[in-house]
Formats: sequence, C-alpha cells, structure tokens
Amino acid sequence: MKLDLRKQVGTYTAPRGRFEVVTVPVLQFLMIDGRGDPNTSEAYRDAITTLYPVAYALKFLSKGDLGRDYTVMPLEALWWSEDMDSFTVARDKSRWAWTVMIMVPEWTTPEQLATARGTVARKGGAPALEALRLEPLEEGLSVQTLHLGPYDDEGPVLEALHGDFIPSHALQETGKHHEIYLSDARRTAPGKLRTILRQPVTPRAPR
Repeated sequence: MKLDLRKQVGTYTAPRGRFEVVTVPVLQFLMIDGRGDPNTSEAYRDAITTLYPVAYALKFLSKGDLGRDYTVMPLEALWWSEDMDSFTVARDKSRWAWTVMIMVPEWTTPEQLATARGTVARKGGAPALEALRLEPLEEGLSVQTLHLGPYDDEGPVLEALHGDFIPSHALQETGKHHEIYLSDARRTAPGKLRTILRQPVTPRAPR
C-alpha cells in the first residue's frame, strides 16, 4: 500500500477565503537555500532541478529496501527578506531569500540520503547536490489560508494576514513565510494554481 503523506498531516489542507490557526507538527524536509528572484535566478532553478530527483530516489529506496512506498510530496518554500514589505507591497523579488524544500517521511535517515544522493549524482543533471540537506522544521502554532490564482496576486492576502489578522488576534510572527505549492505550475493555468500560505506565530505577550 502506498502511503499518502499529505493525508497523514492535516495541515496540508487549508480553507480558501479565510485564515485558520493550526498547529503544525515537526516534519522532515530536503532543503536547499538561496537568494534572488525565483523567476530569473539560476540558483533557484538548480535547487528545483536537484530536489525532485533526490526525492524520487528516496521514495524508490524506501520502497525497495524497506517495503514502505509513499507519494512524493509537493514543492514548498520558506521566504524572507530584511524588509517584509518586499513581499506584501512592492513584491521586489530580487530582495527575497528562500529555502526550497520537499517533505520526506520521518523514517528517512542521513544514510538513505547519502545513498540517494549518490544515485542521482551518477545520473547527472542535479547541480545543487552539495547544497542539499535533510533537516526537521518545527513551526508549531501557525496561521494559514489557501490562495487560488497566480503567485503575484498573493500580495493583498499577505497584507491582510500580516497587517490585520495576526495583530488583531493577539499574535506575533515567529518564523518565515511558508508556501506549499499544491499545483504543478508547469501544467496548471495561473488562475487555477492552489497555494497554501502559512505564517508561524506565537501569542503576543500582554503589555
């Protein structure tokens, strides 16, 4: 039986048109860091080109060696900048820093990653293998929503999240802006792209 990891973790669904407060469990990811406009950055393209073959190599390794098959998870990314207005207002992508990532099962080990990395390296075409790492992410209390439409239309939603919902609910931001790309942008019309927008938070201390 193939395990659908997305169904095992409840926070891989989110409501459209409203914000929801959730508690995200500690999850394990393949990660690659970088900076710059994702539409033009060679480093971003290299990271994406590397993540997928390693994720699939780990899946086949788990299925063959452990008898534990699962669906490869969608692409995700953490985004941040010294000036968060570059996300919500100006959308100046050249100032963005990012971590692109794919969630993997908790039973994935560094030894398995080393084996998968070697398999992918022998095939070639994964230019960011040296930058790839396996790391847990602990977000905990978070606010999220489902955005339907082009990525560049996220600005007003993010403004409402950061400028209204979070402060009005006695919360404050604690981690990096997180996006989960439920749709394949190569095969989906921009107006139908489904993206979970998430912001880790913590209760604001009373004054």
